[in-house]
Amino acid sequence: MKIIVNSDHNITLTEEPIAAIESTVQTTLSRFDVHLTRVNVTLSDGSAGRSTGDDIRCVLEARPEGLTPEFATDNASTVDDAVSGALHKMLRLLDSTFGRLDHHKGDSSMGGVEPR
Repeated sequence: MKIIVNSDHNITLTEEPIAAIESTVQTTLSRFDVHLTRVNVTLSDGSAGRSTGDDIRCVLEARPEGLTPEFATDNASTVDDAVSGALHKMLRLLDSTFGRLDHHKGDSSMGGVEPR
């Protein structure tokens, strides 16, 4: 899984915060590593640097191999909180997406128990 971090001109990220974001994304989404080809992290500051509350926006785009991309967005007052919120939403989306793929309708081999 390749992780790409982008930000608008209102958010300045050096190598250290970028590496921390990449590590957090890698760790959080590690159980889906074999299914994902790429994760794009896009950060923007809607208030152009002014502190107005939840003005930092994180958009995650996860690209599952052979499927349509999944998107999750979160707004927060810090970059870390926005990334964390978007990752939490992405986990639920990917759990749902891959859970549906693993569960075959009419498959009675599991005795009515969904595989995990």
